[in-house]
Amino acid sequence: MNRTRIHWLIGDCLPDHVALLEAVPGVGNVGKLIVDALVKKHPSTLIARILHPDMPPHSTMDDEGLLTPPSMLVHRVMLPDGRYVVTVGGDLQPMTAAGQYEVAEAILEMANPTPQLLVLAGLASEVDKNAIHVICSDTKVRSNLQANDIEVSDSQPEAGMIGVAGLLVSLSPVHQIPAIALVADTVGASADVIAADRLANWIEDALELPLGLDIDTTKETAKKLLASVEVSGSIEEHLGMSAEADDFYV
Repeated sequence: MNRTRIHWLIGDCLPDHVALLEAVPGVGNVGKLIVDALVKKHPSTLIARILHPDMPPHSTMDDEGLLTPPSMLVHRVMLPDGRYVVTVGGDLQPMTAAGQYEVAEAILEMANPTPQLLVLAGLASEVDKNAIHVICSDTKVRSNLQANDIEVSDSQPEAGMIGVAGLLVSLSPVHQIPAIALVADTVGASADVIAADRLANWIEDALELPLGLDIDTTKETAKKLLASVEVSGSIEEHLGMSAEADDFYV
């Protein structure tokens, strides 16, 4: 039995949207910076919380001064062109393999149907590396991307992809969800604003999804992220893994 619980604050399913973007804390926090910046800059509404007993037992105060349980957050965000995306993010994920699997399964079930699931992440690389790696788990998805002149990696992730992010992409064919991972090379700093900006621009150009972000917004989001990490622990503690796992996509 899946122990994940989705606490709907508005409605009981995902609203209409053109894409679902997911990111959790990880290497460079590349994806998390984009998701958090979208919620911060554009009109957004918290519509659900994803709860699981294996998340770190750290309840926190929200912006309204209310104590909230550890959870992943689901927002509806209006883009500059008037269309909506749904984001799944937050400051943590379950600390166990079983918990990460159950949450990934719950997100995929919640997302069915969705036009596209974009899992945003980073890969620790050398300073002069600035690639965006496009990764998928379904031959039809790969064919559609290649038909639109989008290069799909056939040799990465060489070291594997861990956590909820990797499970979402690898399990997506089971749930018939069109999902891809978009992984940006990063120097691996706690908040790599440059890599996040590069990934956001790639999404706009390649997928024609107007995120409408600027580097100033991303920098402000990074400051808030770093402040929260100082209070609640390291990125590795959020992931439930050791610092030696930096060579994995997260």
